[in-house]
Formats: sequence, structure tokens, C-alpha cells
Amino acid sequence: MKCWKGENMGKKKIWESYRSPLILLGGIIAGAILGVVLGEKATVFEPLGNIFINLMFTIVVPMVFVSIATAVGSMLNMKRLGKILGSLMLTFVVTGCFAAVLVLVVVNIWSPAANTAIAMESAKVQESASISSMIVGSLTVDDFSGLMSRKNMLPIIVFAIISGLAVSACGGEESAVGKLLENLNRVIMRIVEMIMKLAPIGLGAYFANLIGKFGPQLIGDYGRTMLIYYPMCLVYGMVFYPAYTYFAGGRMGVKKMLQNILDPAVTAFATQSSVATLPVNMKACKNIGVPEDISNIVLPMGATMHMDGSVISSITKIAFLFGVFKMPFTGMGTYAMAVLVSILSAFVLSGAPGGGLVGEMLIVSFFGFPGEAFPLIATIGFLVDPAATCLNSSGDTIASMIIARFVEGKDWLLKGEKNKKGEKNKIEISC
Repeated sequence: MKCWKGENMGKKKIWESYRSPLILLGGIIAGAILGVVLGEKATVFEPLGNIFINLMFTIVVPMVFVSIATAVGSMLNMKRLGKILGSLMLTFVVTGCFAAVLVLVVVNIWSPAANTAIAMESAKVQESASISSMIVGSLTVDDFSGLMSRKNMLPIIVFAIISGLAVSACGGEESAVGKLLENLNRVIMRIVEMIMKLAPIGLGAYFANLIGKFGPQLIGDYGRTMLIYYPMCLVYGMVFYPAYTYFAGGRMGVKKMLQNILDPAVTAFATQSSVATLPVNMKACKNIGVPEDISNIVLPMGATMHMDGSVISSITKIAFLFGVFKMPFTGMGTYAMAVLVSILSAFVLSGAPGGGLVGEMLIVSFFGFPGEAFPLIATIGFLVDPAATCLNSSGDTIASMIIARFVEGKDWLLKGEKNKKGEKNKIEISC
């Protein structure tokens, strides 16, 4: 009887951990089956898919603005905190760039969309302009109404940062505007949660329409993408992460990382949530010897901003869409924009429910792909999410070690060991 109860409790825990992705996967599979069975008649589901996509695009602008303005407006102004935050930003961006370089090399050798069965019209490429006009056009708009469009994502982010700094100067989170932003952020996140409940139906309907139009051979394109993505994650985790920890703490750092990284990695892979992995990451950092004030700041921010796995998946998705729309994924300008969008989307996600879908909307918006591109990469996003979250959360622990070196000096790990021994001796003497 006890054994049966234990098995039942285990099943409940598995269901709680996997409920959301299983329901979403069920919707996509159901849509795929309907598309195969009904064929072209499955286009009747297209309006349902379009409604979901339109809802997601509608919420993205207020979500990005309010979340960034709230985060910047509530920042404290202390010297050590400033050093931690500066090191944090540098670490997140640099590791994201390394991840981006790896995936750019790989997708140029093995294209995720090679021999794709999806035939869509080529997206229009804008005429080349001068560097100065590109910078002005990318970062600003000539009218406030321009900030209401998802097509102007960078100006929205710039204006949100400026607004956040102004709120911080006027009292921060304790001011009336700061409290208003905090409450607005909660409301918007709740709206996102409500929209995300429609995801299994919306994506299932769109996928049914897609399979009905292009046939079951479409699934083969996703299989190729998975065969490219998962080995990339394995290489990044086994080569780059040990290199980062060697920089952070030498051989001792690598040893401690290997001893403590498994729990966060497995938890992240199972739950597919960086936030859910936070307690495990906190324990891992404590065992490694990362100062608590550093891990307490870096890990929560890393759970929403440091996403090397998501950077890899973002560029994979971008390369996939370029192949689908018969556009050449070449040139330094294209690569630079891909890196910028992938890192920026990781920063903008901010722990939003269905944050991966938000990042996919940014990809579609920045590159000017039609709305039909969104469900294609949304499906890829779901398939790569376990590995991406595993890299993201494991990377937070490693980022904490790197930031500890910047803040405490290169001998931070040895100092931590001495402090631990000192505390043990004090306890023994007192006993």
C-alpha cells in the first residue's frame, strides 16, 4: 500500500513538473494529426491560430516597456552593488557572444532549413542605408506614437531605460510612479498568463493549418533542426563551461563546478524553468563558495536575463527562417543583427510566462518576417526548451563564479575556503 502511494505521489510530481509543456505538446500533436487527416481542409483552423498570434503581438510592447522601466526604476545605488551589476552585465553579454559565435559557425556549415519543404514567399529586404541613419532609425522614432508599434522594439527599450532612470531619480520603487509601474507589471504578467492558456489551442490550430497546407513532410524540417541544436548544447556545456570556470577559479573552480552543477542542470532540464531551479542553484553556489550577496543578486537576475541556451536557439531559429523564406543568411550586418537580437531577447524575457514565445516574437519583429513565421519557430522553441533551460540555469551558477572573481579578486575561492575553515574551528572551540 505504501509503495502504491509513493508511486502515486511520484506521478503527481512528474505531472506538476511537466503539465504545461505536456499540454502544449499535446495541442501541437493534435494539430499535426488533424492536419495529416484533414489535409487542405485543415485551413478551417487558421483563424484560431491567427487570433492567438495577434494576442501575443498585442501584449509584447506594453510588457517590454513596463518590465524594463520597473527593473531600472527600482535599482539601488550602492558601490558594491554597482560593481556586481557592472560585472554581471559584462559576463552575461560576453558569454552570450561566445554562444552566438559557436552557433553562427555551426548553422553556416549545417543549415537548419536545408531542403526545407516549407515554401513561402521571400521576405522583402530593405534597401541599404548609411550607418548614421541606421543607428538613428534603430534607436529612436520621430513621434511618440511610434513607440506603440512592435516594429520599433529598440526605441521602446531605450525609452523604457530612460523612463526607469527618471523614476529612480524621483524616489525609485517607493515613489508613486514606481509603485504604479510595479502594479502594472503584475497586471501585464497576469494578462500574459491568460493568453498563454490559449497556447495549446492557438499553436495546435496553426500547426493543423500548416500541416494541412504543406503535408506531414514538414515535421522532417524540425527533426533536422533538433539534430543540429542538441549536439551544439552538449559541446557548449562540455567545452565552454569548464573554460569559464577555469577563468573564474582555476582547477579548483572547475572541480567545484563539476561537483555541484549536476543538480541545477537536471532540475532545469526536468522543470524547464530557470526560476524553479533557483533554490537548487542557490545551494550549489553556497557549496562552491560564492559569496552570498553575489549569488543572491546574480542568480535571480540570471534566471531571467542570462540565457546562453536561448541565444543558441534564437540564432538557430533565425537561420531556419532565413532558409524558409529563401534569404541568404550571410554578411557581417546579418550576423551582427542576429547576435544583437538573440542577446537582447534573452534580456527582455524578464521571467515572463511563455518567455520563449516572447523572444520568438522579437525575432519576427526585428527581421520583418510575416506573422506566419511565428508558429514555425514557436514549435522549434518548444522542442529545444529542455536543453536551452538546462544551459541557461547551469550558466547562472557559472556566471556567479565569474562575477565573484571580478568583485573579490582571483583568489576568492581560496579566501572562501579559509573562511569556512575558520568558522568550523570557531564552532569546534565553542563546543
